[in-house]
Amino acid sequence: MNRKYLVVDDNVDFAENVAEILTDAGAEVSVASEGKSALEQLKRTRFDGVVTDMKMPGLSGAELLRQLREFDPGVPVVLLSAWAQDAQVDEARRLGLLAFLSKASGTPQLIELLKHARRNAVVVLIDDDRALIDNLTEALAAQGFSVCSAASLSELDGLTVKPIAALVDIRMPGASDGAALKRVQELFPGTPMLVVTACKDFDGQQGQEIFHKPFDTAKLVARLEALAQKAGTA
Repeated sequence: MNRKYLVVDDNVDFAENVAEILTDAGAEVSVASEGKSALEQLKRTRFDGVVTDMKMPGLSGAELLRQLREFDPGVPVVLLSAWAQDAQVDEARRLGLLAFLSKASGTPQLIELLKHARRNAVVVLIDDDRALIDNLTEALAAQGFSVCSAASLSELDGLTVKPIAALVDIRMPGASDGAALKRVQELFPGTPMLVVTACKDFDGQQGQEIFHKPFDTAKLVARLEALAQKAGTA
């Protein structure tokens, strides 16, 4: 069965060009020129992925994502922007993204990401090291995982995703050791918790899985793959 994608961009020529390329790659693609009509389509149709521009009249890409997550927490979303950095990107990443791409990067990477994207394969990542967040997000996206990332405890408020696993740094600025882990367990009860830490003497509690920094990313991804299979999203 062909995958279904929605491309959202107020630049209709750009949206239709992306749609044509994805169609040529074997997908079924719909186009929306602004956020409101995109939400209407998303409520009617189960898409396998959404590609949206960041800056649009009316709803921005980040606001579209926020409203989308209220009724579809597991659809993979790729956010596009003409700018290398954007003030709303961190908010969008907090809500759960497959990837953030520059429009200048072209479509081959987009096609590859969407080809591997999976529904309901969201991983929560809590760490104050933004470089680590970026690197892990990229590695997980290549395997089809979307990442909901936060660099502080306050950024956890209001999350509506349903993760298959959470990666949590045991030590976060402005909080006691383990506070982030406790908060994530409260927000997502029953979710497998993988502790990531630079504390070499941290042994954790019984049943906790620990990845000491610097850890082998391939081993971490393999563990998440096993959890995805168990959750039925592989």
